[in-house]
Order: sequence, then structure tokens, then C-alpha cells
Amino acid sequence: MNNHINVAFAGNPNCGKTTLFNAYTGAKLKVANWPGVTVEKKEGAAKYRDLDFKLVDLPGIYSLTSYTMEEKLSRQYILEDDVDVIVDVVDASSLERNLYLTIQLIELGKPMVLALNMMDIVEERGMEIDLHRLPEMLGIPVVPVSARKRTGLEVLLHAVAHHKDCLPHGFEHHHEQGSHPHPHHEEYAMVYSDEIEDKLDLIIERLQNAYPDMVNYRWHAIKLLENDQEMIKKYPIQTADILDRSYESDIINQKYDFIHEIISEVLVNKEEKSAGTDKIDRVLTHRIWGVPIFLAIMAVVFFLTFTVGDWLKGYFEEGVGLVSAGVLQFLEAIHTGAMVQSLVVDGVIAGVGGVLTFLPNIFILFLALAFLEDSGYMSRVAYIMDGIMGKIGLSGRAFIPMLLGFGCSVPAVMASRALEDRRDRLRTILVTPFMSCSARLPVYVLLSSMFFGKYAMLAAYSMYIIGAVVAILVELVVSKVDKSAGGHTLLIELPEYKTPNGRTIAIYVWEKVKDYLTRAGTVIFVASVILWFLLNFGVTGLVDDMSQSFAAMAGKWLVPVMAPAGLGYWQVVVALISGIAAKEVVVSSMSVLYGITNIASETGMAQLAGVLAQSGFTALNAYSMMLFCLLYVPCIATIATIKRETASWKWTLGAVLLQLGTAWVVSVLFYQIGRLILG
Repeated sequence: MNNHINVAFAGNPNCGKTTLFNAYTGAKLKVANWPGVTVEKKEGAAKYRDLDFKLVDLPGIYSLTSYTMEEKLSRQYILEDDVDVIVDVVDASSLERNLYLTIQLIELGKPMVLALNMMDIVEERGMEIDLHRLPEMLGIPVVPVSARKRTGLEVLLHAVAHHKDCLPHGFEHHHEQGSHPHPHHEEYAMVYSDEIEDKLDLIIERLQNAYPDMVNYRWHAIKLLENDQEMIKKYPIQTADILDRSYESDIINQKYDFIHEIISEVLVNKEEKSAGTDKIDRVLTHRIWGVPIFLAIMAVVFFLTFTVGDWLKGYFEEGVGLVSAGVLQFLEAIHTGAMVQSLVVDGVIAGVGGVLTFLPNIFILFLALAFLEDSGYMSRVAYIMDGIMGKIGLSGRAFIPMLLGFGCSVPAVMASRALEDRRDRLRTILVTPFMSCSARLPVYVLLSSMFFGKYAMLAAYSMYIIGAVVAILVELVVSKVDKSAGGHTLLIELPEYKTPNGRTIAIYVWEKVKDYLTRAGTVIFVASVILWFLLNFGVTGLVDDMSQSFAAMAGKWLVPVMAPAGLGYWQVVVALISGIAAKEVVVSSMSVLYGITNIASETGMAQLAGVLAQSGFTALNAYSMMLFCLLYVPCIATIATIKRETASWKWTLGAVLLQLGTAWVVSVLFYQIGRLILG
């Protein structure tokens, strides 16, 4: 007996598939309410009685038609890999939208179980699903589950184990038998018109003659009838006398006719299922008020990030101060040299500790974004942005990776795979790093708190607005140059609003916080140590005057270039260069450069503001620096991701130079115009 079962989790985006996968495997994966997040299959393991399950979480897709990268990956995996059972995860509260993929998966002819997820939402809305009639009509077992409440999980594994050798079975269809001579209604759940079935029979006969080892002739015949180019190239046969046109639209329409019949028979109180969501959407997705409401929601997010985050940050500042004083006292007690004390206290603790004090702000930001994602709101943002994106030759779907950029540019660039057209993917990758990632937040908090007082939150929030505006403007210019680019109709599922799941949010926030802490312990640590060496050594060896160091030499060389932007200070230039490793390093570098141990504390910021003021660095310079940090070269990890996604060093270098040039131009224009206005 084979005790190992390979299970593929498939389903639409937003159906709770990854949440269900997490419930079984404990994997810490990102769960979001927009398509394009899970762009690679994820693997995990589960055990039920004496059976070992290998679970694979496939990308969220709407169909098995190979348009997007997700659809290609999922279809290829299901067709070619050793999948014992397909678990089709369906959002039961949006059953009609999800069944199209279900019917396509059934047509693959593999063992399959339908997991009706979000049944708790169905019950909350006063809906009922006939769990006897639904499996009869589909010909596969149906198991109700709730991934977020972790109910029905064991029953689902039991069904998978029990049906791993059972193909989708036939049943007595509720349609009246057509005039077609073959009893397809007794064999298949989805039966097409006699015209299509006649053509399928002819194609199947030719496939059997040409490819005797093929599995599931009917599915391949359907794909050939749909003019699926991948299948035509892979299994060429003579069909000129059969196919007078593409029957894809006919097949799609007939599938939806069948879906409507299923819904009418199995779903009770259908008319009430989305009344609440529709009522909310009339406001949140309003043609005129949708964008202002989104901006207002994000303003509230940043208000919380500053008020609550700064309150918590005070405790972190005290902790860093105590650690710094304690370590210095310990090093003095064991009689370490001044250089070692400086390296540890002024280099490592000042650099890493300065970044760690901003952790509360980062935590609040991610908590708020996770709440918006899991509630179902973020999908609406892509919808309301469709009009704006359409004017620059893209659909609102392209705004999804840009939205992800508020968190981190790396997954945001990877999410561009959800776009069907390669030109659209490249153009989206080009501008996504302009969106202000969370790594820049410490820079905004530091500079805005020092120079803008009670308007600090507005100054920092403006960076996120400016980043999005610059991205759209750059995309507009690119669309004028790239005449081949064209707009696309946005087809995106707007999931039902739901109460955010605590476990899902906890996983999301912990992953982000862990990533932040990991960077603090690795990239920022190494960068702080390297910067300390570059600031304490020069051509003559160890230097007492930091202005004679290697770092100062590099910074002074670039001062004339940065002076028009109000950034003509070698310390500022060095801090910006170090930020290429990770944007948080700009803060840790400022701490090391100006010798301030606890730079994020009230005392530390006062000291830094005083030193900067003495050199003529004002609020105008501070805002210009924030703009430059917003728009200039992305971090090394993002650059590497752009290279991997585009497979082109030329495109990667072009993207980096574009950002650098845009940052310089915008900062210079702002600073010079600001000087003229202020006199």
C-alpha cells in the first residue's frame, strides 16, 4: 500500500487556499486579497492516520487557459507532475465565480475533491448550500471547511485519502437527453452542445490514432477546439476540416450556462449573498470618491504609524540606550582598546540599534496593511485605479504590484508576473520601486520628526503619495515612447468583505517583522561595520579626523553633483550610498557618521538637528533628502530581483539609472524652486 499522497491545492485568488494550506502545514506564507501574490508553488507536509501527504500550494488562478504565468505554472504542474489528488479550494460565499475553474479541473479527469471554504461566511449571511445536490451535479466529493476557523480539516484529508484512486464519476444529468448519439450525459459533468460534442468526438478519434499513450483525450480535444496554441504546438493533428473557427467563446458560454443551473439548484438565498458587500462598494469604489477615500484610509494608517508607533518607540530608545551604556561599561571593565570600543558602540550598536528603534512604526504599518488586505479592501484599490492606469496603457491590475511596493519592492516586482503581456510586466517592474517601501520609513520618521514638528506625519505621508504619482508619470512617459503598449480591460475578482483573520494577520506581520529583524542582524550589521572602517581609515591608515577617511573622500567627490539638490554634504552623500545595501542603513549611517549612539531618541535627534543646522541643513534640505531616498536606486535585493524577473542586465541597469536620474531631477527641482520661494 502506498502511504504517500501528493495533493495539489488549486483555486481562485482570494478563496482562502493559502490559509487552508497554512492550517495544514504551519507554513508562514503571505496571504493577501489580490491575485498575483503566490506566484510560485509552495510545498508542505501533513499527516493523517498512517498516511503522509505532500501538499503543494499552486498559484491562485481563474482558469487553466495559459495566459498568465500563474496559469501556465499551475496547468503544467497538474498535467506533468505526479499529482494524486487535486483539492479545488472554492470560496463558498462566491460560489458562482469559483465554479468555472472547478469545471475545468474536473475535465482534467484526475481524482479531485472540492473544498467548500469560508462556510462560516455563508452561514453568517443566512445562505445555505445543498451539499447533497452539488456533488451529484459535479460528480466529485464536496467537503465544507473553514480555513480561518480550522473546521472540517480532518474530514477533507479523509476525503482525499478515500478518493485518491477515484476519477470524477458520471451521473444522471438533469438536462433532457439531446439528439447526440453518444451518452455523454452519463459520462461527464459538463456536456456541450451537439455541434461541439460532434467535433470533440472527431478530434478525440484523431488524437487516439496519433498519440496512443495520451492521457485524457477529451481535455486535449477541448483545448484544440479552443485554439489553445500551446496544445496545438505540442500535439499537432489535421483539424482543418473540423475547425472552421475558434470555439473558445462557445465553450466558455456553455460552461457558464451550466454554472448558472448549478447555482439555481444548490444555492438558497442567493440574492442576499453579496448585499452587504455591494452596499459598501457603492461608497468605497465610487467613480469619484473611490480614490479620495483610499488616500484618506492611508492617511489614517500613517497617523497610527506615527502616534502609536512613536509612543512605543520611546521604550525601544530607552532599551537601546541602556544596552549601549552597559556594553561600553563592560568593554571598559575588561580593558578593551579604544578602537574596539568605538567599533562595537559607535559602529554596531549605533547602526543596528538606531534602526531597531523604528520597529514599532514598522509594526503598526504592517499591521494596518495586513488588516486592509485580509478584509478584502486592497483589491478594490486596483479596481478604482483602473481608469488612471488605463490612460497610461495599463490596466488596474498593474497597480497591484505597485501596492505591494508599500511593503517591500522584492515581492512587488515578483508580483508583476500576474500580468499577461511581457511588455506590461517590464513597464510595471520599471516603476514599482518608486513606490515607498517600508524600509524607507525610518528615514522619513527621523527627518520629519527633526524638522517638521507637528507636521511630521504629513511630511512622511506625502512621500507615499509622491512615489505613486511619480510612478504613474514615468509610466505615462514610457507609454508615449513605447507605442506597442496598449491598455487592457481589468478582469479582477472583488472578494466579499470579511472580518480579518487573526492568525492570517499574525503570520503576515510576523514575517515582515522577522524580515526587518533579519536585515538588522545581517545587512545593516555588516553595512554598519564596513562604514565604521571606511570612516576610521584613510590612505594614511587609522585617522583621527573622519573627514580624511576613505568614506569622506568618496562623499566629497560626489558633493558637487548632489549640491544642486541641497545634499552637498559628504556625510549625507555617504549615508545615501550606504542605503543601496538597504534603505534603513541610511539611518544607521547617519548615526555612525555623526557619532550619535541613540539617534532615534529625543536627545539623539536634537543633537543631530543641531549639528546639521550648524552646516546650513534646513527643513528644505531635509525634505529634498526624503525625496531622494524615496526615488533613488533600489536596494541590492530589489536590483537582483529585477535582474531575475527580466533576465536582462541591460534592462536592470536601465531601471537603476532611470531611478537615479529621476531622484536627482525631482530633488533638484524641489530644492531650487523652494529656495526661490523662500528667498
